[in-house]
Amino acid sequence: MPITSNSMDLFSLKGKTALITGASRGIGRACAIALAQAGANVCLVLRPPSDSLSIPTPALLSAISTTSTGPAKGIHVSVIYADISDTTSVKSVFPRALKAVPGEQIDILVNCAGIQRRAPSVEFPESFWDDVLNTNLKSPFLLAQAAGQHMLPRKSGKIINFCSLLTFQGGLTVPAYAASKGGLGQLTKALSNEWSSQGIHVNGIAPGYIATDMNEALLNNPTRLQQLNDRIPAQRWGTPQDFAGPVVFLASQASNYVCGEVLVVDGGWMGR
Repeated sequence: MPITSNSMDLFSLKGKTALITGASRGIGRACAIALAQAGANVCLVLRPPSDSLSIPTPALLSAISTTSTGPAKGIHVSVIYADISDTTSVKSVFPRALKAVPGEQIDILVNCAGIQRRAPSVEFPESFWDDVLNTNLKSPFLLAQAAGQHMLPRKSGKIINFCSLLTFQGGLTVPAYAASKGGLGQLTKALSNEWSSQGIHVNGIAPGYIATDMNEALLNNPTRLQQLNDRIPAQRWGTPQDFAGPVVFLASQASNYVCGEVLVVDGGWMGR
C-alpha cells in the first residue's frame, strides 16, 4: 500500500470498501458511520430482518447517507443479513459481500459483532458457552480467514477485531466471554504474525466500559455504576462515538506499521 505525501490524507479511506459485522447498533454502528465519513464504501452485516434487533437498519442507512455532504459523498452502501452465531451462515458472508460491493473487492474487515452471557461458572450452561464462543471467536476467525484468502493475493488489507478489557482480565461470572475475548486477542496476534509481511495488517480494539445495550445491567445498578466511574481516570463511561477515530486509524494508511496490536480505548482504566 503506497504512502501518501500529505499526512492528513493518511486517514482517507476514499476508494476502499469495508465489511463490518455488528453494525446495527452501538459501537458497530458508530464505526460504520465513521468509516463512511472517511470515504469508504461500507457493507453492513446485520441480523436477519425477522430479528427485532435489526429494526434500526433504516435509521443506520439514513445516518450514513447524511454524511454525503463531506468525504462520504458518492459512497456505496450495501447490506447483507446473517446470524453471526450460526457458523454455516457466517461462511456465506464473505462471498455474498463480494458480490454486493463495488469491484468485488473488500479492503477492510471489522469484526464487531459480539454477545455476552452471564452466570456463575458452576452453573454456566453449555449452550451459553457455545453461543458466546461461536459468535465472539469462531465467527471472527472464519471471516478473517475468508478475508485473508481474498486480501493476500493483492498484498493489501486491514482486519480489525473488537476485543475487550476481558482480553486481559478475567471478569466475574462471564467465563465464556472472557475466554472468547482472550482468544480473540491471541488470534489477532497470530494472524498478524503470519500476514503482516504480506501487507495484511491485523489489529484489535479493546473497549473499556461503554454505554451500550451490552452493559445495561451495570448502567442500571447505581452502586456498581458509581464504583466504576470512580475507578475510570477519565471519570466517565465511553460512548460508541469514541471509537470513530481508532477504527479509522486502524483501517487507514496511518497505521501501516501497526501490526498485532490491541488498542485499548478505556478512559485510562487499564493504566490505573
